[in-house]
Parts: sequence; structure tokens; C-alpha cells
Amino acid sequence: MSLISPDFLLPIWEEHRDAITAPVRAFDFPAFGQSFTDQAYQMGVINLSKDSSYRESLSLCVEQAVRRGKRMALDGCSIIDIGAESTGVGTARVNADGQNSILLPVIRELAAEKILVSVDTYLPDVVEASLEAGAGVVNLTGRNDDPAFYRMIAKHDAGVILCYTPGKHGRSEVDPPTRDELIEAQMDYLRRAAEIAAAAGVERIWVDPGMGIGYYHALPDGPRRIRHQVENTLQAFRFRTLGWPVCITMASPVAMFGEEVRSAETCFATLAMLSKVNLIRSHEAGRVQPVLDTQDIRLDLA
Repeated sequence: MSLISPDFLLPIWEEHRDAITAPVRAFDFPAFGQSFTDQAYQMGVINLSKDSSYRESLSLCVEQAVRRGKRMALDGCSIIDIGAESTGVGTARVNADGQNSILLPVIRELAAEKILVSVDTYLPDVVEASLEAGAGVVNLTGRNDDPAFYRMIAKHDAGVILCYTPGKHGRSEVDPPTRDELIEAQMDYLRRAAEIAAAAGVERIWVDPGMGIGYYHALPDGPRRIRHQVENTLQAFRFRTLGWPVCITMASPVAMFGEEVRSAETCFATLAMLSKVNLIRSHEAGRVQPVLDTQDIRLDLA
């Protein structure tokens, strides 16, 4: 059975009909002029790590990163996500000092332009320094059960993207649950994490099922990884039952798209829209935004 077909989708939609219409929180970031309601928004990616596998999102200096961030904001991105360590298998670890040295100058410049910045990290020292520098969102690619950590985020009136990883963080390389068990494992973790964050005072939360972060070592690029990426994207609507908006990173399977891999995220954005994803994390802002713009096409047009 094909995954992208009514034969696959209709039974899932019927079984989880309540999730499709489940309400999710809306919230604002007044300092940046951004509001998030129950529709799809784009988060554009800047990679500051030389190990990044997506070369088109790589920026090797502050000026280049700031220029890319401004360009993606013009292309329609509501959030700019910046990371300084690759989660790729075999890539170098970057400690807190190393991440801060390249992240903070970019965050300060973009925040000064009233651009809402997210910092992609699992290190508490990087989170704290980034919030002090003006980041408004933490893209937390690791597990943290410490209420004090979330109180720090709340103190800065910031938001958090809670990302599922089977291990402690995105570099742990722990094998994932089985295919049949994965969604329940993601749901259980994200439910607990959201409860801890909200109890600590965080009012702006997205939940992200993870899309392979920390376990792509077990899914090399090929048919099994592609099946996982498509299936996880098409079932992302189920996480709406947690009451918070859903975030998904767009996949870029070279094994499927080959030389046209830069068009992959446009394809996956379409699948994400079918699954009522609220925040689409993309490396290809200009290519992806037109898909999101279809939200403005109304059925009641004359």
C-alpha cells in the first residue's frame, strides 16, 4: 500500500478524527510582532556548523548568517532557527563555549531587527546565554526534566519547542522504538515534557515528534528512512491532542530526490499541511512558503 494515498490516509483519519479537530493553544510574541494561531507558519534554518549536511543553509560568518536570516524573514518565515552543532552521525561535538562564540553575535543582530530567533541546542548554558542575547524561542533537541530549566525560559518570556529524542539528546544515537511503538513513545515523552514546562510557567510551547533526531544512525538514507519520514509527517496531526501546536522538520531524502533534493522540502511541506502541522521547519524558505500561502485560498471565493 502506498503511504501517500487515500487507502493509507482515510483509515488513519477516521480512527483519529478527534485529533484532527483538537484545539491547540494560540500565543503571541509581542516584542517581535508575531502571533501564532491554529494554522501553519514557517521556521527557517541557519546552520552555523561546518558539519551541516544541508549545505544551502550553511553560513560561515556572522554577516552571511544575518543576511540569510533577513532574507528568510522576507520570504515569509515567522521564526529563524539557528544551530551551531550538527546532529549528523560522526560529526564533531561542540561545547557550550564553542556554540556561544558563533551563535550569540548572530542572535544579537537578528533580535535587534525584531526578528524572532530560535536557538537549536540541548545545552542549558547555551540556552541561557542565547536568551540573554535576545532569542525568543528554544528549540530543545534534548530531554530536560528540571523545572528550573523551564523557569529560566519563562523568566525571559520565551517559548520552547519540545523535541522527542529516544536518548538524552540529539547526539545520543540511541535506537528508536519499533515502528508500532514509536508514536506512543513520542506522545508519552512530549506529554510529560509539556506538563513540566507549563507548570514552570512557560506559556508558549510547540511539540515536535523529532523526525529522526538522535536515531538516524539506525535509519540510513533509503526506503526505510523515507517511509519513516513520510509516515511520521502524515500522522503528525495526532499530536494535536496534547493541546499545543505541532512542529515538524522537513525531510530531504537524497535517495528519493537525487539531484532535485532541494525540492524535497516543498513536497514534505505539502504533506505537513495535510496533517495540520503548525510550524514547518525548513531549509528552503523561498520554495516552501508558497505551499503555506495556499492557506489564504478560501473555498468560498466567488
